[in-house]
This record gives sequence, C-alpha cells and structure tokens, in this order.
Amino acid sequence: MKRRQFINRAAAISALPMFSYASRWSQSAISHGPGSQNCGKIKISLNAYSFNDPLRDGSMSLDDLLGFCSGLGFDAVDLTAYYFPGYPEVPTDEYIYKLKRNAFLLGLDISGTGVRNDFTDPDKRNRENHIKLVKNWIECAAKLGAPVIRIFAGTQNPPGYSWDQIAEWMVEDILVCVEYGKKHGVMVAVQNHDDFIKNSGHVKKLMNMVDSEWFGLILDTGSYREGDPYQQIAETIHHAVNWQIKEKIFVNGMEQDTDLEKLIGIIKASCYKGYLPLETLGAGDPKEKVKSFLERFQKTLG
Repeated sequence: MKRRQFINRAAAISALPMFSYASRWSQSAISHGPGSQNCGKIKISLNAYSFNDPLRDGSMSLDDLLGFCSGLGFDAVDLTAYYFPGYPEVPTDEYIYKLKRNAFLLGLDISGTGVRNDFTDPDKRNRENHIKLVKNWIECAAKLGAPVIRIFAGTQNPPGYSWDQIAEWMVEDILVCVEYGKKHGVMVAVQNHDDFIKNSGHVKKLMNMVDSEWFGLILDTGSYREGDPYQQIAETIHHAVNWQIKEKIFVNGMEQDTDLEKLIGIIKASCYKGYLPLETLGAGDPKEKVKSFLERFQKTLG
C-alpha cells in the first residue's frame, strides 16, 4: 500500500469509533434488539422509599440503609433526597462525601436520587422555586456520583387549563432543569406516577416535547393503572433511564402481584442496560419484604 493511501485509510478508521459511539449514545438501548451482543449487565438497586417509615422517624439512617443493601448483595441504592437531613435544603459537602465514601467502601453504586416538585402549578413563581429545588439537588447528585435525578410532573389539575396547556409550561420548566443537568453531567428523568402522567400516551407525548438526550423516564411499573400495564411498559421502555419496580401492578385498574417473568422478559427483550431499582410498599417489616422481593427477582432474572 502506498504511503498516502495508508495515511488516508488510517485517518478514516480512527474517525469511526467516535462516530459510532455518538450514534449509539443518541439512541435507546432498545435499538440493539433482542439478543444483541451489545446488551450489558443489569444491575439491581433498591429505592430508599422502601424504608420510608423508618427513614422518616429516625429509626434508620441512610448509612444504615447502605449497610443493609450491601449485606443483601444489591449492586446499588437509590438515595431519595427527602431522606437527607434538612431536606429540601442540600446537606453539607462533608455529609455528601462521607455518604459517598461509605457507599463505595460497601461496594455500592448510587444509582440515582430524586426530589418532590410540582410543575403543574399554574403560578410561575411557585414553579420557579421548584426549578431551584431541582437545580440544587442536581448539584448534590453530581457530588454523590448519581447519574440521574428523578423529578415529578405534578399533581394539580387547575381549572380552565387543558392537559396540553399544562404540558407546555411544564416542558419549559423541565428544559431549564435538563440544561442544568447537562451542565453538571446528571440526567433528569420524570417518573410516571399516576398523577399528571397516567399512561404511556402521556409519557410519549412529553418525551417528544422535551426531546433531549439528557432527559428520560423513571419507569414506575406500579403506576400505569389504565389498561394493560405490561403493554405500556413495553411501549415506553426505550425512554427508561431508571426504574421503580414494584411488587404490585394494576391490570385494568385492579391490583395484583407483578408477573416478574413477564416483566423481566420485556426488559431483556428491550436490551435495557443499567440499574433496576426495586421498591416495596405497604404493611410489614420492610427488611423482610425487601429481602423476599430481591430473592424472587434474582431467581427470575437468572
């Protein structure tokens, strides 16, 4: 091969990985298709809300939660912001970094965090305060090493406004947060929470309106309560960047045990990569409930 030909070909080859990576990054993992060799490891996390009562009454600390999750063999923990001391204020860097260090020494990733916000409020001044809340905790997420922060759409249904009208100002607020997340290397993701977002149609519409690679979905398996939840999970899984996988699911509005075999089949078929946070709710000892749910999930996952 002539020297000029060799140099030209080498230059072309060296450019390929960057182009290939950018193309893959901008698409959902589902684009690889079932059985793809690109499918990565699924990592099991625990959402801190599983211990809502003991974390709120002070009988359990976040460090206690880390120790419990490490002992059961979780890969990660999702540290919801309102269990941090002083919430909605962000704790000191000393507290954040100590918690991060403890998680690291226990072999745990921090798969995410989340705040309570409401972008359905028609009062722009109130929404600006919620934007500030999200921004503050984006900075905290970056310090923790959490790759994603969960936000809510909101719970209000103000009279005189349609779903589309509310969504318009909501998207403006979300985009401000997403740009701030991009600046700090943290993805912003909205949870379908059976509030303003009730079904897969709402999710898809909101995702199309925001249309950012730094925005995604926290896929809450227990909050599609209209029609077939498994179908809606399959329809929106390509937007998922994190999850809340619950023991119960609602089929045509009726609560029943989650069919883990069916759910995990959908997840594997989509070639989703990343964390799958579990969340247990309801009466009973949360430690026993979490342990039992984890064992069932691991057995089904294989």
